[in-house]
Amino acid sequence: MKRLLDLAADLADGRVKARDLVEGCLERIEDPAGEGARAFISVNAETARADADYMDTLRTRGRVPSPFAGVPASYKDLFDVAGEVTRAGSAILDGADAAVADCPAVARMRAAGFVQMGRTNMTEFAFSGVGANPHYGMPANPYDRAAKRVPGGSSSGAAISITDDMAGIALGTDTGGSCRIPAAFNGIVGYKPTAWRVPTEGVYPLAFSLDSVGPLGRSVSCCAAADAIMAQDWSGAIAPRGVKGLRFGALQTLVMNDLDDDVARAYAKSLSALSAAGAIVEEVEIEALGELPQINSKGGLAAAEAHAWHKDMLAESFDKYDHRVGSRILMGENQSAADYIGLMDARGRLIDAADEVSAAYDALLLPSVAVAAPPLAAFEADEEYLRLNFLILRNTSVGNFLDRCAISLPCHEPGSAPVGLMLMGEHGDDENLFSLARAVEQVLDADRGAA
Repeated sequence: MKRLLDLAADLADGRVKARDLVEGCLERIEDPAGEGARAFISVNAETARADADYMDTLRTRGRVPSPFAGVPASYKDLFDVAGEVTRAGSAILDGADAAVADCPAVARMRAAGFVQMGRTNMTEFAFSGVGANPHYGMPANPYDRAAKRVPGGSSSGAAISITDDMAGIALGTDTGGSCRIPAAFNGIVGYKPTAWRVPTEGVYPLAFSLDSVGPLGRSVSCCAAADAIMAQDWSGAIAPRGVKGLRFGALQTLVMNDLDDDVARAYAKSLSALSAAGAIVEEVEIEALGELPQINSKGGLAAAEAHAWHKDMLAESFDKYDHRVGSRILMGENQSAADYIGLMDARGRLIDAADEVSAAYDALLLPSVAVAAPPLAAFEADEEYLRLNFLILRNTSVGNFLDRCAISLPCHEPGSAPVGLMLMGEHGDDENLFSLARAVEQVLDADRGAA
């Protein structure tokens, strides 16, 4: 499927109708040889058709609510949608009451005319970077699909809905990397906004101090358009710029440890391409970030806050949880009030340390994930699951802990294992980060020979 701006142009010029887009998505979702049954937990086929017809009618009358009216969108199973059950990828919530209203993110996308295709699969309760789900299956990564490589989590189905042309834009969440990890593993773009810019009301929580709502799409401009609609604090129009003269700090502390060969090679090539295009790329250390593994050794903010939400349900229904998810949430049980206060103090100290270093740069650069997507078989042993899950989450979670905006862009050679390059901006500097990311994207696309 084309990028959002191209779809909007095709709809405006009558080259395609919303109903055509929806029917194409449904055909791919329903293909028994495809990943639709695992990418989506539920599909709104008839409602999507009716909504598409309505947008087509409005367009003939010149009354569409936005240029994107009629574009198919997918929604992670964390989002409240009126009349639907929000399961959060779990079996426990399967019989819960249906939501009485759309959450703000969905309501704003609906008001812009996006057509809801359905709810996408995810890691149960959004608590893993792998993307496997024992209740609803795992959509396979499109790279080397026969090897059943993991899609990344927790927004696994969101990413596959984009790669397999089952939606034009996908809504996900990002608490420790859940938009950027699947984007990196699948060769698309994933955005984590500054937390709280997009309202999180009506989104099933993981960790309230880290949760954010972000899009996954085919390009920076796709994610910018969706972010602007959900945040309602900018237009979504990216100011054109080049990279010449921009200053980037290539972060070294912690995030460069244990890179696999695919990631190391693609990342180094990306930095070389940016330098050749006139950007100033300098290696930088933020020594305080080296403390993060120790700071989070008891499960960190995510486990503490998730346990506060789940403790009663864990006591009643632990056997219904994915045991790997339930066990991680239970780590929060061992944190005292003093531990939690210490976490918040450490967070403030690291934010100050990072701000002091990054002030000299337009953005920080780092590999989105330390490894390319492993095959599911690599996670069979619990010990390997814990090790790999930590490694997958390590780099992206830095942005959540520092409360910054960040974006993952594909930087691999076509045909090779997908790898993501992450740009991390300042707190609240989302609009500027999109502009920087678009400039970097153009350089990377030219270097990769991508469209």
